[in-house]
Amino acid sequence: MALEERVKRMAISMSQRKEKAKKLQRWVCQKISDLTGFQWGVSGEDRPIESRPMGQSGADVRLDEQVRKLFPFSVECKRQESWDVPGWIEQARKNELGDTGWLLVMKRSNKPPVVVLDADAFFDLMRRVNHGPG
Repeated sequence: MALEERVKRMAISMSQRKEKAKKLQRWVCQKISDLTGFQWGVSGEDRPIESRPMGQSGADVRLDEQVRKLFPFSVECKRQESWDVPGWIEQARKNELGDTGWLLVMKRSNKPPVVVLDADAFFDLMRRVNHGPG
């Protein structure tokens, strides 16, 4: 295969990978919107829930303060075939806002998304579900 053809194939697959990653972020935005009732959009649309552009620093989903009161997580999304869960958890922790916990949403091809979060945050969430806040 000629070098030109290999470069063209790599570019196509990279753009496809980025589109799949964006699709996961948009899916997460929609789920948060469904839970909270706040609208979502892509970066620049000035909505309470926004999907950040690829490569931008910070959490992958930007949430306004009023949304974080109902959904108190800083979200990191990963759409890849090989997983580096410890590295992604570290990235999610670095992007965690002070009034939230970190939340990692991961997906592989032909598999449903899965969520990873801190165990204390999970048990606190379950306590709230079962007994109410406080």
